[in-house]
Amino acid sequence: MVADSERTVLTYDVGGSHVSAAVCHGGAYQLGPVVSAQYPDDQSTDAFLRLIYTLGVEASAHIVGTSGAELAMPGPFDFDAGVSWMRHKLPYLYGVNPRQPLARQFGWDPGQVRFLKDASAFLLGEIGAGAARGVSRTVGITLGTGIDSAFAVDGRLVTEGTGVAPLGEIWNLPYEGGIVEDFVSTRAIQRNYERSTGAIREVCNIAAAGENDPAATAVFIEFGRQLGLAIRMALSEFAPQVVVLGGGISRSAHLFLPTAQSQLGDLRIQLVVSALKDHAPLVGAAAAWFDCDNAANAPSLLAASGRT
Repeated sequence: MVADSERTVLTYDVGGSHVSAAVCHGGAYQLGPVVSAQYPDDQSTDAFLRLIYTLGVEASAHIVGTSGAELAMPGPFDFDAGVSWMRHKLPYLYGVNPRQPLARQFGWDPGQVRFLKDASAFLLGEIGAGAARGVSRTVGITLGTGIDSAFAVDGRLVTEGTGVAPLGEIWNLPYEGGIVEDFVSTRAIQRNYERSTGAIREVCNIAAAGENDPAATAVFIEFGRQLGLAIRMALSEFAPQVVVLGGGISRSAHLFLPTAQSQLGDLRIQLVVSALKDHAPLVGAAAAWFDCDNAANAPSLLAASGRT
């Protein structure tokens, strides 16, 4: 298949355990085949770069020319400079700029390799082709090992303004004598389940027990209560119309979403689950790429996604 390279981009979702990649076509944000792989046993910068390149070649196997690559990355990461400052995730990338070596491998100019925050990519994907499409004020929240977030107004990411958490991040806001992430995260679910049963289980296994395990039911109800209260505390002033939930824990939304929604009371905030699921960051990375290339719209999006 021959593609118009000006309207196609190679997108990546760089996660904590694996990487996914796909070519996305502009306009309708149509994804080509999505390929993914776990990180290799060789935990090194070179192995990471080989993985990114190999997945990119596989994802674009039938594409003639792409305009570049946009990588949705976890933080802390200097998205403008392209330097990772992560210690807890992918520590072998600490202080490394993957832009230059990746550009060399693909035969591109360095400017054809770009980065943005994974939570920003998630929300942009849902705005472009998912559960937040056409919504004026929205927040994306990913629920997993931790809790991450992004804010948007009229389709543009914002990191400051009335009601916007600093840098668009709610995970570290003071809450219940700690921070939000202490109560809304994988470890919070596991901690509460262990307190109740004495057993240490993966969240997916606790969720699978569901209604057949009263302790599992109670733990997710408590998670929903804390999520709803945290959203009420963190987002009531911003007043989003829709909050889109993604991440691994959102797959079990039926166990906690009604409780979370009930905590919002008379606030006109609707909690919804991601429509694009694992594909949202891939679509959102493409949305950021194409918007960056639109000179009229670039400044607001670039500032909010960490690129200038």
